[in-house]
Amino acid sequence: MRRLYTLLLYLALPVVVPAMALRAWREHAGFAGWRQRFGFGPHRAGGGIWVHAASVGEAQAAAILIEALRGAAHRDGEITLTCMTATGRARARALLPDIDVRYAPYDLPGCVRRTLQRLKPRLLIVMETELWPNLLHQAAQDEVPILLASARISERTAGWYRRLTGLLQPTLRERVWVAAQSAADAQRFLALGVPRERVRVSGNLKFDRRLAPDLTARGAALRARYAPGRPVWVAGSTQEGEEPMVLAAHRQLRARLPEALLVLAPRYPQRFDAVVALVQGTQLRLVRRSGPNPEDRFEVLVLDTLGELMDFYAAADVAFVGGSLVPLGGHNLLEPAAIGLPVLSGPHQFNSPDIARTLNECGALTTVTDAGSLAAALERLLSDPELRARQGDSARAAIEANRGALAGVLATIEALASTAASSPVAAAGSPSASH
Repeated sequence: MRRLYTLLLYLALPVVVPAMALRAWREHAGFAGWRQRFGFGPHRAGGGIWVHAASVGEAQAAAILIEALRGAAHRDGEITLTCMTATGRARARALLPDIDVRYAPYDLPGCVRRTLQRLKPRLLIVMETELWPNLLHQAAQDEVPILLASARISERTAGWYRRLTGLLQPTLRERVWVAAQSAADAQRFLALGVPRERVRVSGNLKFDRRLAPDLTARGAALRARYAPGRPVWVAGSTQEGEEPMVLAAHRQLRARLPEALLVLAPRYPQRFDAVVALVQGTQLRLVRRSGPNPEDRFEVLVLDTLGELMDFYAAADVAFVGGSLVPLGGHNLLEPAAIGLPVLSGPHQFNSPDIARTLNECGALTTVTDAGSLAAALERLLSDPELRARQGDSARAAIEANRGALAGVLATIEALASTAASSPVAAAGSPSASH
């Protein structure tokens, strides 16, 4: 099955490579580091840790872990972080400027093998859902222990892997350890063949993210610049198909709260210009974050820069998190929750159902379905400071109550490091362990 998967990848390569090149051009990422996708790049001394993440969200979770590793017993080894996307690599480099950050290799045997030969890692840490068959297989062949950190897998995906026997199961049985986000995730990895003694529930690393000490001050400065004395809401990480609903909700909101300002933050840089054109088509006055302040009072601020979404959350009263009004599974609900904002989301929250359920159960999350319900929720929250404060306090309390995943993942890494020469299977914990 893995050979068939590899053959299909080779057949797709003539389409995939031009598509990736076009995406890089649209994201203004250029082609620096492009050879790394084929396994080329600088050699490392060896004996370090390879951490692999997909995009921005996983890179931010990886940064939490890497910072802890650098301050622990692993600080004497080199750490390399690989990312699948240009935006993920850019975010990782901003968070970890002194770490070796590269593009991940294509999941082809030669590309993966060359990367392993250049990095010579003593441990491979794979973040969340990045289950690439050839990457895991080749690392196992090279006797590199593999840790799936903050690991999650949906029932649907697990079902596909169970049916495609031979694609992942042999590797999962051999050299893979799992620090799962939830008990349900742990049970799915057990069903895929990971031995019980190699699976533990550690929790979600994203709960362990600490806010920058000057974040509040940066948010206050942005508010003073763009919206002094005005109610502000952020629509963060919006996707195609959501902006028309967000803008319609804002128009309805302004009929009741005419001073309200929307900060609209599209998920991907290649869509910035299209979103600006969309706003212009609604006759709403707008300003771009990358441009000068207009003299006239504006109604929409388009956030067309990278790495500033948290700053604008810190400047806002309420946050809506995108990817959720369209069936894409939703993006990071924890970022605005950590700041103490009431959080709004669409109904499609299947990327992080446990986080959505946690915030919903404590009253910190409001689910909306369309422009009308979004506008109604915004009006209710922006008109009631006490309600905003209660929901924001509940959000912060939920995050504090769920911290601890980092300690669980570090404990698993320590167990792997200390028992690698003898019986690494015995020390990794059990699926009933809690964080």
